[in-house]
Amino acid sequence: MKRNPVETLMGAVVLVTAALFLGFAYTSADFRPTGKAYPLTAVFQKVGGLEVGADVRLNGVKIGTVSGLALDESSYEVQTTLSIAPDVHIPDDTQASIVNDGFLGGQYVRLEPGHSSTTLESGATLHNTRNFTSIEDMVGEIIFLATQP
Repeated sequence: MKRNPVETLMGAVVLVTAALFLGFAYTSADFRPTGKAYPLTAVFQKVGGLEVGADVRLNGVKIGTVSGLALDESSYEVQTTLSIAPDVHIPDDTQASIVNDGFLGGQYVRLEPGHSSTTLESGATLHNTRNFTSIEDMVGEIIFLATQP
């Protein structure tokens, strides 16, 4: 069998390109070990399209993920479980809200830290939460305000 140097070179280029793509995908996916993450709970009236696996961001930096969503059947509130990186300590007066990731993006949990020196322990509940507001809700409110005398 005769070797063709052009085919060998093209094969090498394909393999290098595939390796670069996999490396880029791995680094941009922001994989974090979740084994040592600690759980927090936040309670919301409505969560929009928030899904398990969505980011939890503190001042725009990803510090964890949403690990669970459960509906409380007595109050119809959504118990949202957050898995937070072990090296991040969150003040107990932090506000949690659900926001859109851009105009067409999904939702994520935004944490805005307070000024308390006391931090939340593993399993604690964030009491200061703000519910998800959809674009439809905002447009409806604008129309309502515009039509008021």
